Amino acid sequence: MTTAFFRQLLIQFGLVLLLFVPSGVSSASAAETLLVLGDSISAAYGIDEEHGWVELLRERLREKGREVRVINASISGETTSGGLTRLPRLIQEHNPRWLIVELGGNDGLRGYPPQSLQRNLMAMVQLAKNSGAEVLLFGMRIPPNYGRAYTNAFAAVYPKVAKSEQVGLVPFFLETVALQDGAMQADGIHPTAKAQPALLEHVWPCVEFLLAEKSKGESCTP
Repeated sequence: MTTAFFRQLLIQFGLVLLLFVPSGVSSASAAETLLVLGDSISAAYGIDEEHGWVELLRERLREKGREVRVINASISGETTSGGLTRLPRLIQEHNPRWLIVELGGNDGLRGYPPQSLQRNLMAMVQLAKNSGAEVLLFGMRIPPNYGRAYTNAFAAVYPKVAKSEQVGLVPFFLETVALQDGAMQADGIHPTAKAQPALLEHVWPCVEFLLAEKSKGESCTP
């Protein structure tokens, strides 16, 4: 048999393999990554993870035929300092096209200065943008018993960062569930499983804007 014969045989064999590659392989490799960097609220604290809003987001994207790989890098108790420390490795590992930052609540509950919250959030946004990722911030609030001056300064950080860095913003992630009966666990901090669909509905318009890369320093509402 000649060399030309073997070459032709290999070409034909390669074509046969391509014909029998499952259709899902190419779509999976083409999927881009959405990274969620959050604390216990996004880590589904106190409930089954499959009922958490991040998993519900993953399901919705799948139902809509969106080829998006959702990575939930949320950890209970996480602060903006911890998130900033972990983010470079997460970017290197997952190369996200989009980043959702849901952090700051623990900073506030621990009484950390709003200035450090702002510095950390800005640093995370800049890291993500430098890697080519689009960013969406989820704003948080803290209970009024921390004092009006502190709670107002804390809440003001998120719109400042969003405006300065020109990224999308959900002004208050828990807005639609914080005062609803049965929506919060006994600790008054973490949403129940019942509240998770409402959390997703609240942020969904912003997530759609994020994926379409239209959210630039603007607040989003349901």
